[in-house]
Amino acid sequence: MRPAEDTAAVSASVSASGAGGERTAKGRPPALVAGLLVTLAVLVLVALASVALGARSVSFGTVIDAFVAPDGSSDHTVIRELRVPRTLLGLGVGATLGLAGALMQSLTRNPLADPGLLGINEGAALGVTLALGLFGLSDPAVYVWFAFGGAALASAAVYALASSGRSGSSPVRLALAGVAFGMVCTAVASAILRMDPQTFDRMRFWLTGSLAGQTADTLVRLAPFMIAGLVLGLLLARPLNLLALGDDAGKALGVAVNRTRLLTGVAVTLLCGAATAAAGPLWFVGLIVPHAVRAVVGPDQRWVLPYSALAAPVLLLGADVVGRLIARPGEVQVGIVWAVIGAPIFIMLARRKRVAAL
Repeated sequence: MRPAEDTAAVSASVSASGAGGERTAKGRPPALVAGLLVTLAVLVLVALASVALGARSVSFGTVIDAFVAPDGSSDHTVIRELRVPRTLLGLGVGATLGLAGALMQSLTRNPLADPGLLGINEGAALGVTLALGLFGLSDPAVYVWFAFGGAALASAAVYALASSGRSGSSPVRLALAGVAFGMVCTAVASAILRMDPQTFDRMRFWLTGSLAGQTADTLVRLAPFMIAGLVLGLLLARPLNLLALGDDAGKALGVAVNRTRLLTGVAVTLLCGAATAAAGPLWFVGLIVPHAVRAVVGPDQRWVLPYSALAAPVLLLGADVVGRLIARPGEVQVGIVWAVIGAPIFIMLARRKRVAAL
C-alpha cells in the first residue's frame, strides 16, 4: 500500500473509532447524569455531616439556625467560624486533587500517575517549607507561589528523569522517578525543619495533611487558584480524549498537542500547588478516585473529570469526619486517616492484573 493510501486508511480508522466513541457516549448520558447528581447529593450530605459533627456534635436544626438566625452562641460561632471554612476547604482540596490525578493519568497514559506518587505534592511541600522556614512568610497568598514553584519544578524534574535514556518514559519509570525525587524533597524539607524547631512545631500538623486550623481568610486567598485550575482542567476533556488515540491521530483531528500538554501541566500545577498550600501533602486521593471513576463511567474524560472532582471531596471530607469522631475530644489528621484507608486500596489496585482502561 502506498504511503498516501496508508495515511487515508489510518484517518478513516480514527474517524470510525471516534464516531463509535461518540455513539457510545451518547447512549449513556441519562445514567451518567443521574450518577453525577447522586454523587453531588452525597457530597452535600457529607458536607452537612462535616459541619454538624466533631468534638462536640450539634443537631442539623442548630446548623440551619446558625445560618438563618445566628445568635452569637458558642455552637453558632463554632459552626460559622471554624467548621464551615474547614468544610469548604475540604471540598476545594478534594476536588482539586481528584481532578489533578485524573488529568495526570490521562496526559501521561500512566495508571500510577498521582500528585503524591510522582513527587509533585512533595515539591509543593518543599516550596512551602522554604517559604516558612527560610523566609519567614506566613501569608498563604504569598507562600502559595512557592508551592506552585515547587510543584512545577517537581513535574519538570520527574519527567526529565523518566525520559532520559533510549527507552524513554514509561509508567514504571515515571513512578520510580517520582518516588526518588519526592524522597529528596522530603529530606531537604526535613533538614530545614530540624534547624528551626519553631517552624517545625508550626508545620508538624500541616505536613501530615490536615484541614484544621485554616481560617476563612485562607480559603478566600486560595480559592481563585483552585477555581482557575478546576475550570481549566474541565475544559481540557475533549482534547485529552482525542490525544488518547495517539499524538498523530490527535493532530489529524485538530488537537494542538504541545498546547494541550502545556495547559494540562498548568492546570495540575495550579491544582496541586493550591491544595498542598492549604492542607499539606495528601497521598492517594488523586490516584484512587480516578481509578474508581473510570471503572464506573469508562475512559471518556468528559465524564471522568467531573466525576473525579465530585467523588474525591466526598471521600476526603468523610475521612476528616471519621478522624474527628474516633479521637474525641481531640482528632486524627485527615492525612493519617486517608493513608490508612488509601494504602490497602492502592495495594489492591497494584495486585490487579488489569486496571480500568485509560
